[in-house]
Amino acid sequence: MTQTIAQALKQARFYSDGAVYQLIKLPPTAITLAAGVLAEIGLPFSALIVDKDEISLIAVKAALDEFSGRLRGQEIAKLRYRLITIDVILEPTLTGFIALIGAALAAEKISILPLAAYSRDHLLVPEAQFETAIKALEKLKADYTR
Repeated sequence: MTQTIAQALKQARFYSDGAVYQLIKLPPTAITLAAGVLAEIGLPFSALIVDKDEISLIAVKAALDEFSGRLRGQEIAKLRYRLITIDVILEPTLTGFIALIGAALAAEKISILPLAAYSRDHLLVPEAQFETAIKALEKLKADYTR
């Protein structure tokens, strides 16, 4: 049976690890450096995104601060983020799930950085809006799964 949005929301838990995250932009030539920093940090949530124009590195702010001297050419996002993990295994064929989540948060004027892992989605939201984001997600779950 194909998973539905209602089923996914009904089973979902929204949680955070309590850490503050930072987003850093590096030049495309810094991939080895960025991967090395993530390997040394070794914390459970981080992301390395590589495209032709830039490298984006997301990790716990305190850990990135420790390595800032090695991250030459960095551009640091001004916002600090909190992580929200959507703890439910999502089928790869599920459509519209993150669109619904994004719409609920957009209605509260909360920007998101969505990241997908193999079976779970994660959101980075501005630190100052974290509590509002959690409340909006819990309300969406309650409203959508009645």
